[in-house]
Amino acid sequence: MTDQAGKPGQFPYTRGIYRDGYRSRLWTMRQYAGYGTAEESNQRYHYLLSQGTTGLSVAFDLPTQMGLDSDHRMAAGEVGRVGVAIASLADMEILFRGIPLDTVSTSMTINSTAAILLAYYALVGQQQGAEVRKLSGTVQNDILKEHIARGTYIYPPKPAMRIITDLFAWAAREMPEWNTISISGYHIREAGSTAVQELAFTFANAIAYIQAAIDAGLAVDSFAPRLSFFFNSHNGFLEEIAKFRAARRIYAWLMRDRFGARDPRSMMLRFHTQTAGSSLTAQQPDVNIVRTAIQAMAAVLGGTQSLHTNSRDEALGLPTEESARIALRTQQIIAYETGVTNTVDPVGGSEAIESLVDSIEQGVRDYLKTIDGMGGTLRAIETGFIQAEIQSTAYEYQRAIERGEQVVVGVNRFQLHEETGIPAFRLDPALERAQIERLRQVRASRSAAAVEQALAALGQTARGDGNLIPPILEAAACYSTVGEISDRLRSVFGEYREA
Repeated sequence: MTDQAGKPGQFPYTRGIYRDGYRSRLWTMRQYAGYGTAEESNQRYHYLLSQGTTGLSVAFDLPTQMGLDSDHRMAAGEVGRVGVAIASLADMEILFRGIPLDTVSTSMTINSTAAILLAYYALVGQQQGAEVRKLSGTVQNDILKEHIARGTYIYPPKPAMRIITDLFAWAAREMPEWNTISISGYHIREAGSTAVQELAFTFANAIAYIQAAIDAGLAVDSFAPRLSFFFNSHNGFLEEIAKFRAARRIYAWLMRDRFGARDPRSMMLRFHTQTAGSSLTAQQPDVNIVRTAIQAMAAVLGGTQSLHTNSRDEALGLPTEESARIALRTQQIIAYETGVTNTVDPVGGSEAIESLVDSIEQGVRDYLKTIDGMGGTLRAIETGFIQAEIQSTAYEYQRAIERGEQVVVGVNRFQLHEETGIPAFRLDPALERAQIERLRQVRASRSAAAVEQALAALGQTARGDGNLIPPILEAAACYSTVGEISDRLRSVFGEYREA
């Protein structure tokens, strides 16, 4: 299919979705960050912005991701560990203190509680005097990937899909500049998939979301322009470049021919990329800087719209400020010193890459045909087909490392007898106590009657067929917590338990 590459900015967008590539606008340099309480993360965001980050990316802790308040018994020891703890609107107000939301694009890596966190974000924007319709950013909101590769689901798939499509419909009216989903292949790849599997299972999920939205009565061109994707950039330099090109081409044909999209924006695959966390090693951590630089260059040559570069110490713990700065500087060197942004499609015409594009595309189409034959993505997840495919690939890759067939520098070859350490980030245990105390103060200072009234309205809507986002917004505005809102939905939808 190499003759179908077209030109940059033209269907099927193999060579990029914009005619001028990066010559008129660079990708967004969006460094993923968040830890401890809102105060600590706010300081890190201000630091990253001062160093040239052009977009924020929020990491939330596990309790927030799972719809648990910071003082829940199951949250003990996890508050602020892998991201920032956000339990109520009060935390979100502090998280973005001094950061005008109408001047920055924000990505939030959150899924089961995505609607709640977006409600908090919109309310903070309102408080700042921003026009909510003009706020820009992305919420991940990809629950099927959680069932496949991560596990931070709350509700069964059907009501979880309802929340997602309700958010599509609400945001199309109220936050038209916001990307309402970031369909993620990143975590599928981190779980051990191949490049082909990453694309295939991501697009299988996309098909399920798009069909669910259409079944809910939404016209495809009313929501498809705000769909976005999130991919991994792994070690295979040429393969990764080809993967991104194949992804654009597959998506363009999928949207036009399967779903009947007519708006060109509905056919343009827009994606954020993160370098491969699973490729980083605790051994010789400075070598991770090299890995990240090569992976970032592949993402840029592949035409990403947004990029996060991992820090050298992420196999050891949360990134230090110095490590985060080096990761950001990696992107800046690619952008301003290498010259690759001066040409719209620097790898266009490469026989090696075009051959890989064709091979990847065929592999993806074969998987999608198999999944369609099984009855679709939900059925493929319920039967464990997708999970088993990833697990098998991950197992074979690990065995190849153990046999020495797959070289990992510093791990199974070129080891050092004495490792040289780097400063490691340490989280203060007192932050968890401070977070719990603020949550208690919020509960004591708000109107309990208003909270109960808002939560009751949410429960009533959940039992019916109304859009869930307006009552979630009302509950968020009176300082209902993440746990309280999630629990009210749990009481109606139940919780999912993997068989």
